[in-house]
Amino acid sequence: MSKTVSCPALVVVAPSSGSGKTTVVAAIARYFSKQGKKVRVFKTGPDFIDPNFLAFASGNPVYQLDFWMCGEDHCKQLVAQAAQDADLILIEGVMGMFDGQCSSADIAATLGIPVMAVIDAGAMAQTFGAIAYGLANFRNDIEMFGVFANRLGSAGHGEMLKEALPESLEFCGYLPKNSGLTLPERHLGLVQAQELDDLDEKLNLAADLIAQTGEIPMPPVVNFTLNAEVTPKPYLKNTTIAIASDTAFSFIYQANIDLLEQCGATLCLFSPINGETLPECDALYLPGGYPELYLETLSSHLALKSQIIEHVEADKPVIAECGGMLYLNQTLEDVNGKSAEMCGVLDAHSQMQSSLAALGLVEGELAKNETLRGHTFHYSKTESQQPELCLPVSQRGRKLDPVWVHKKVVASYIHWYFPYNPKLVAKIFKGELSRGEQVGVKQ
Repeated sequence: MSKTVSCPALVVVAPSSGSGKTTVVAAIARYFSKQGKKVRVFKTGPDFIDPNFLAFASGNPVYQLDFWMCGEDHCKQLVAQAAQDADLILIEGVMGMFDGQCSSADIAATLGIPVMAVIDAGAMAQTFGAIAYGLANFRNDIEMFGVFANRLGSAGHGEMLKEALPESLEFCGYLPKNSGLTLPERHLGLVQAQELDDLDEKLNLAADLIAQTGEIPMPPVVNFTLNAEVTPKPYLKNTTIAIASDTAFSFIYQANIDLLEQCGATLCLFSPINGETLPECDALYLPGGYPELYLETLSSHLALKSQIIEHVEADKPVIAECGGMLYLNQTLEDVNGKSAEMCGVLDAHSQMQSSLAALGLVEGELAKNETLRGHTFHYSKTESQQPELCLPVSQRGRKLDPVWVHKKVVASYIHWYFPYNPKLVAKIFKGELSRGEQVGVKQ
């Protein structure tokens, strides 16, 4: 059984990364939220950091959309579910509009949602119109709703850009440069939303500036097909999972949390950097984040490190992703050469570096003929003596850093997307990934 649900929707794209999509989408979300609208925001691609800002701006959880990592049907269902009670759906694009194997344009075309392009026009005039025209006409399966100008010098500059647009394209306003809206960055992208004390003030300012510099009309209503929801089986009933959750361990998909709860798990969040100890649990989930920024704090939390060692020695399951894996290693060294002792669960040592080590969507065969997909994005290198469960393969077929195992610990650089294979995820958290099922374990 399925039904049609309707909601105004917009995919916000750009000619390239760095055009200011996140700031503009967050500003628009706050702009409409202040009008009493319920805004639901999605992020194209596997990014963790931008969704934190978008969730803060809209007041609602943000989900990732990628047809390969998540599955096309799953993505369509997420958007249709949001359309049931939302007044507006915004989808932030990724990179340039046509870049990647699941581009912003692909999302717009497949979901039938019109596009608004954000163009950094700080150093251009009439060329603004040419770029907008090119984006609108490069593919014939995309409906361009309008254009938004970012980092402008003046109101006069805005009028010049508006005049340069073809009549078929709506000018949706602009944000000025030097407005105090620039969000700070670090090596994995923007600084996290929860680290900025003045974020609420910035977003309200952005919403006010949008109201002053132009009127963003409500985009057209789009019809979506909502299929009858298939609830995952209660694979994790009577299973308590402790999840590290703070600014050191924050890279976690909202869909992962939802999936664990839908499978019947009881979730207990705790903060390692705030001195909290490990809750009583059956399994432990250590997501990625920025442990390298908290070396001394994590190293000195002896009680938690001891508890995690005891958890592992008791043959209880652990999934450790990227930064969570670094925390389980013997040592972690930052880019300045400062090293600290971590938990010492895994016979491995990691070192941060200034250049990107790996980036991309990946798939790993974690059990015989059973795979899980996810994303890797890290600036560290690891020397490990642990057995290898498998060598994940990128979306483009390249072999990447291994998935390592120790007792019932599954550790890797990959941020897994749990809904891709709920049964396999449950098997890992239940400690049922037996050696007989593990493929290609190398000592």
